[in-house]
Amino acid sequence: MSAAQILVIHTGGTIGMVPTEYGLAPAAGFELLVRSRLGQRLDQLPSFDLLELSPLIDSAELTPEHWHLIAAPILERYADYQGFIVLHGTDTLAYTASALSFVLQGLDKPLILTGSQIPLSSPRNDAENQLLAALELAGRREINEVCVLFDGLLLRGNRCVKLDTSAMAAFDSPNSPHLGAVGIDIRLRQDLLLPAGTPTFFRGEFDPAAVAVLRIFPGIGSTLVQAVLSQPGLKALVLQSYGVGNAPVSDVALLETLEAAVAQGITIVNVSQCVRGAVADGTYATGSALARAGVIPGADLTLEAAFAKLHWLVAQNKTPAEIASAMRRAFCAEQSS
Repeated sequence: MSAAQILVIHTGGTIGMVPTEYGLAPAAGFELLVRSRLGQRLDQLPSFDLLELSPLIDSAELTPEHWHLIAAPILERYADYQGFIVLHGTDTLAYTASALSFVLQGLDKPLILTGSQIPLSSPRNDAENQLLAALELAGRREINEVCVLFDGLLLRGNRCVKLDTSAMAAFDSPNSPHLGAVGIDIRLRQDLLLPAGTPTFFRGEFDPAAVAVLRIFPGIGSTLVQAVLSQPGLKALVLQSYGVGNAPVSDVALLETLEAAVAQGITIVNVSQCVRGAVADGTYATGSALARAGVIPGADLTLEAAFAKLHWLVAQNKTPAEIASAMRRAFCAEQSS
């Protein structure tokens, strides 16, 4: 068992990248840079071991298969540490945070995901503050869930989304209150944090072909929808609809295509394209038609959470009926009741 209190898992991402002739790219040896740049400030924080994945992952290259690789060190060494940090690229951080919230249910320790918009190797960066705050939060016993820390905000991992490509405040959770904030003091919302649970971890692997995403747009036709639904190995689809769950259902062929896919055992979940709000499929006739075709309303799930949740359910070999039932209830506060 390690004497360190925190395990930091460096998966890749901007935080550890260095300039190359083709742009920023992952580079090995991040721990030396961390200890050099943070120096004596680390003396006042929990001690840590740093594990670097090999090869490192630019998060734009991430697939669901990587979720198991990221979770594996936590599953293997869960008893050895008081908390965990995952350093991750921002492009797909919300997907991984959502996936880990399902894989690592019943946490009784903190798991903090963070990254940065500017590499730690740069003279001016946001990485130093992210690392310092993450280390402090990963040592807090009040946190017993997967969280994302970014620009001083502590967010529930399966409720966060990336909202800005270049601002330091890149992430927020529009449909869920912040769990805390790191400023002069650390303020945690004790009333919102999940209580310590009993670990019930998922140790299976994920099939990248099992779940797809399709965004409704003006003029979308049944041929395109059919092409997506016909992909080999597909078990589930996240349908991003308009507003509170609407789609152009006057296109009879499109509606029949969705209905036929559901009848063949493909689970289709309806989430909104809007950043805020929830699917309320009975509000308009267009939304009601989707529900009658067997499309499941996704409440206020983010795209990332719906995608990860479907992967997690499919990977457990659940039947379409079991998946449909599970998509309507919250397992780790990923959606409002």
